[in-house]
Amino acid sequence: MHANRIYGVWLVCLLFCGTATAAVRSTDQRPYVCEFGVQGGIGYYCGDAAEHVFTNVRETYGGHFRYKFDPRWALQVKGLYHLIQGPMPESEEKWKTHMVNVDAMAEFNFIRFGRRRFDRKMKPYTPYIFAGVGMSLYGESFDRFAVYIPVGIGFKWKFAEHWGMNIAWQHNIYTVDNLECRDVWGNTWDLNGSNWLNCDVTGQLTLGIVFEFGKLRKPCKTCQY
Repeated sequence: MHANRIYGVWLVCLLFCGTATAAVRSTDQRPYVCEFGVQGGIGYYCGDAAEHVFTNVRETYGGHFRYKFDPRWALQVKGLYHLIQGPMPESEEKWKTHMVNVDAMAEFNFIRFGRRRFDRKMKPYTPYIFAGVGMSLYGESFDRFAVYIPVGIGFKWKFAEHWGMNIAWQHNIYTVDNLECRDVWGNTWDLNGSNWLNCDVTGQLTLGIVFEFGKLRKPCKTCQY
């Protein structure tokens, strides 16, 4: 009989602790401010050897880290491997260039993005735009360097507590005109233009999955005294 009372007390304590923990979690409305993600898709080159986007597309893939300042603004740092190619004039052959891109971009969400709890304006989805600065290492042994300006648009969807998806179209405007790496042939096929404003462009259309972590810090009440 005495043992049954002890078990009963333990059961009540466990139920109470579980209820209290669930209540604490339900009242903790702090958003996650950090996320890691992986993404992949297709990429293109546009320049002297290819005049139109989304022609001669090849694979691109990589990962990113994003820090969210608030429901509207975020900073994304991304690294991608990108293979570009294009046709040789008067030839059936195609040239190829391997690239590693690293960029940092500011993002603006058109809708207040996050989990909708007490804020009716918060949505688990939003279109967004971004712009920033980036650098590329490219060539057969990645011994060439270039700087570019990335701009683009995308769409975010948060489908679970920690998980979400992103789709984005990024357009990279370079400060060089030799991504084809054909200057070693003396520019025989005129792949490098003479106009310094006629710079090469690349781009990616990617789909990615993200994992959110790192809740916003609680306000320090004692710091106000």
